[in-house]
Amino acid sequence: MAATTSTPLASAPVSRRRTIFLGLGAFAVLCIAGWFMPKWFTFLLTMAAANGLVSLGIVGLMRGGLVPFGQGMMFAVGGYSAALLANKLGVNDALVLALTGGLIAVLVSLPFAPLLSRYRGIFFAMLTLALSMVTYGLLMKVEWLGGSDGFNLSRPTLLGMKLPDATSGYVMYVLTLFVATVLAMIARMVFDSTRGLMTLAMRDNELRVEYLGGPVRQAIAINFVLAAFAGGTGGALGVMSLGHVEPMFSFWTTSGEFVFVAILGGWQSVSAVFVASMVLEVVRSFSGSYFPNSWQLALGLFLLVIIRFLPNGIGSLWSHKGHS
Repeated sequence: MAATTSTPLASAPVSRRRTIFLGLGAFAVLCIAGWFMPKWFTFLLTMAAANGLVSLGIVGLMRGGLVPFGQGMMFAVGGYSAALLANKLGVNDALVLALTGGLIAVLVSLPFAPLLSRYRGIFFAMLTLALSMVTYGLLMKVEWLGGSDGFNLSRPTLLGMKLPDATSGYVMYVLTLFVATVLAMIARMVFDSTRGLMTLAMRDNELRVEYLGGPVRQAIAINFVLAAFAGGTGGALGVMSLGHVEPMFSFWTTSGEFVFVAILGGWQSVSAVFVASMVLEVVRSFSGSYFPNSWQLALGLFLLVIIRFLPNGIGSLWSHKGHS
C-alpha cells in the first residue's frame, strides 16, 4: 500500500481555512469584549490596531531583510488624505476614508519603489527616513494643510449612518478591528505564498535567489507598495479615531515607534505585531501617567529585555515557522 504524504499544495487550502477561522474568531471575541471594556481601553486598542497595520507593513519588508525608517510618511499620507477628503470634499464614510488613505499612500509610494528596490541595509533605511522627513518639512510649511498645528476633522459616518455620541468610539473600534483583521489574514496568506517564501529566501541569500531566476527587485518594490497601503490605511483609521491630524505623524520618532513594534512582535507571526502594538500603547499610557518624563526609558528597557530573552520577538512564543 502506497504511503500518503502531504504536499505544500494540498496543505495550502487547509492553512488558508485555518487563518480565516482564527482571524474571524479573534475578531468576534474582541468585538464582544470591547462592549464591556471602559472607553479609554477600547480607544487604546483602536489605536493599537491602527498603528499595528503600519508595523505589519514593516514586517513584510523585514522578512526580506529590509527595515524602513520612513513608514511615518505613509501613516501621515493616509491620515491627511482622510482628513482632507472629509473636510474639503465632504466624504465622511469611515470605510471609504480608510481605503482611500491606503490607496493614496500606494500612489505616493509607486514612484519611489523602483528606486528603493536597488538599495539594501542602512542605505534603504536612511532613504526611507529621508522621504519621511521631507514629508514632515512640507507638512510643517504648507499653511492650507494646517502648518505645524495640523487640523481637526469631523466625526465620520459609516454606511451613510451618523455615529451616535454614546457608541461612536465602539463603532470605530469594531471598524478598525475589522479592517486590521482582513489585512492581517491577507498578510498571513501572502507570507505563506510562493512570493512570501521567496522573500524569506532573499533575506538569507539574495544572490542565490537571483541565480534561480527570482525577481528580487520586483519583490522588494511590491513589498514596499503593500507596506504603503497598510501604513496609509492605518493612518486614516488612526486619524479618524483621534479626530486630529498633524505633521508629527511623519516625524522620525513616529517611524521609530513603528519599527519598535515590528521588532517587538517579530517577523514570524502576524498576530504578534498587534500584540506588540497593544503593549506599546499600554506601556506608553501608564508610563506617561506615572513617569511622564521617562516613559521612553521604560520602553527602551522593555525592548532590551525582549531582545535578550526573545530575540525573534513576542511571536516566537507561539509561532512555529510563522504559521500564526
